[in-house]
Formats: sequence, structure tokens, C-alpha cells
Amino acid sequence: MKPSDKLAVELERRILHGLCMEWVQIRDQLSDEMAAKMHPPLFSLSNADGRLGSWHPDRKEIRISRRLVLNHPWDAVCDVLRHEMAHQLVSVFWPNLEEAPHGDAFHRACHHLNADPTASGTYPTLDQRIFGKAVSEEDRILMRVQKLMALSDSPNVHEAEAAMVKAYALIAKYNLKLLRREHAAAYVSVYLGQPALRHFREAYALGGLLQQHYFVSGVWVPAYVLAKGKMGRVLEISGTRANIQIAAYVYDFVSAYIETAWERFRSGRKLSRYRRTDFATGLIEGFSHKLDSAADAGNMAVAEVRALVRREEVGLQQYVARRYPRLSNVRRDGQVDPEIHAAGAAEGRKMVISKGICESGELGSPGLLTADSGS
Repeated sequence: MKPSDKLAVELERRILHGLCMEWVQIRDQLSDEMAAKMHPPLFSLSNADGRLGSWHPDRKEIRISRRLVLNHPWDAVCDVLRHEMAHQLVSVFWPNLEEAPHGDAFHRACHHLNADPTASGTYPTLDQRIFGKAVSEEDRILMRVQKLMALSDSPNVHEAEAAMVKAYALIAKYNLKLLRREHAAAYVSVYLGQPALRHFREAYALGGLLQQHYFVSGVWVPAYVLAKGKMGRVLEISGTRANIQIAAYVYDFVSAYIETAWERFRSGRKLSRYRRTDFATGLIEGFSHKLDSAADAGNMAVAEVRALVRREEVGLQQYVARRYPRLSNVRRDGQVDPEIHAAGAAEGRKMVISKGICESGELGSPGLLTADSGS
């Protein structure tokens, strides 16, 4: 067997192992009675172009599209897996039911598994639904935010700051408008960053920043780490499509800014990886304080709208409670170098979120083979 063939075989083995481990994590979210009757199926990868996944009750097998796992992020794969598990659940509990494959029983199963009843066939994948092109009120909001963020590139510091605050105010007003609608907002969930066995404190701090200021809810969830063949954790954010796009952009922007600011700060010094964490958490804290001080800069409306949204937003809280029925809080502490932390905070107070959502007006999400699997 050629080395390239061996690599392909090993990759597929790890993917199938990951699907099995994710299946167990999803199954364990069911009630004890239901979980006891759901047994692990066989898993295989399929070359069928027209289907993202399929459940075969006669073989007790879940097939997932090879194209899906190689070209889309892992959360999109798990989204389809949940859908196929709902078909499996129907065949276990209602084997003789005579109704359409996506009938009432299937929708009940999707509810139990937090599955998307439409995520199969030629339906767009999770990353395509969230980050792909669409024409809606949300997208018009995104385009306006994009234009304001582009103004934040201005060499004039005051002009750049004003543009960023206006963009932030627009996001807040959009969320207040959502609350006043009669129909419920549609919420979705997506991974940020890559699953890893270990995350440094700045990753948790950045998740907290998004949750505090950008109208999403963040939860650290179990996720398969392909490079290690083990389950790790990843930050999953939930919210409306527009809020997730904005939060994902802020996440990427701040992550890249930390990298360049740290390289600049540590030039000519011998500093450990833990000092980078001190600098990064300080930077995130400094930027968070900057957003909090918007009211002090004559932008009281921003603070008032944000506080009102936080008080009245129950739809997202209910969605999160259904999706994660066994939540617990984890505190991440550690020894901090106060001087380096303060230097990071000063850098964060200078940071301005700039440019648009992206050059083409939409965000992308890496496929499995192009993503960095972390450590």
C-alpha cells in the first residue's frame, strides 16, 4: 500500500471513530429511558453526491457523505449526524409507524435530539446556511455594519472610534427590534475555533467577551479532535444568523490582533507561552472595558439598548436551555504577571474592530482538511 493510501485509510478511520464518539455524546443528551434503547450503529462514508447522510435500519448503519466530512467544518458534520440519529430514534421507538420519513414522529425525534429536521439531502450544510449568501433583513443589517467597520480603518483615531461605536449601536438596535417582533427569532449554533484537548485562558475570555457584548450565548461543548483521535472541547455560540456572523468575525479579528500585538510586544524578550496568555487576557479585558465605556463617551443609547436587550431576551435563553440541558459553570484561574497583563489591557483599549464582515460580504468556515485541529 502506498504511503498516500495509508494516510487516506488512517484519516477515514479517525473520522469514523469521531462519528462514533460524537454519536455517544448526542445519545447521552436523551432521557435515560430513551438512551438505554439507542445502540451505536455502524458508520460508513458514502460517495453518493445527492445526500449528506442516510440511516439504513435494515443494516443499522449511518452513512455520512465523504464530501461533507472532507470539505465542511466538523459542526456541520455533527448537524447532519443529529438528523440521521433522529431517523434512527424513530425506527427504534416507532418501527411500524406508517407515515412520511419526515413526518410528525421524526419531528418529535428531532426535538429530543436538538436536530435540524431539514439538514439532509440537498439542503445547505450548517456553514452554508449561516455564512453563505442570502438576501434578508439580517443581511442588510450585516452590510450596514460592514460599511461602518470599513470606516474604522480610518487613520483618524476619533473617526475610527466613532465608526466602531456606530456599528456596535446598530447591532444593539437590531437586537432590540428582534425582541419587539411577534414571531420568535430563529436561532442557530456554530463552532468558533477548532476542537482541542486543551484551551488557554484567553480562549475562555474571548468567549466571554462575545457573550457579554455581541448578543450570542457561548458554551464549551465536547467535540472530536481529529488530529488526536480523542474528544476535546470547542466553543459553540448560539444566536441569530446575523449575530453569529458578527460574533464570528469579531472572534477571528481579535484572535489575529492578539497574535500580531503579542509578536510586537515580545520582540527582543524571552517570554513563555503563559505570558502570552497574560497579555491576551489583558487585551480582551481592555477591549471589553472600552465597549462598556461607550455610554461615558456620549453614547448612552448604546448602553441602554444593550441593557434592555439583556433583560428581555428570553428566547435565546430558552433555546440554550433546551440545547444544553446539563450546563455547569467552570472558572479558569491562574498565576498572572500583572505588568504584562496591564500592557495587554492598554493594547485592548486602543483596538478598533475594523474592515467588513469579509471582502465578499460573507464569512467562510474551514473544511475538515483545511482546519487546524489544535493541541
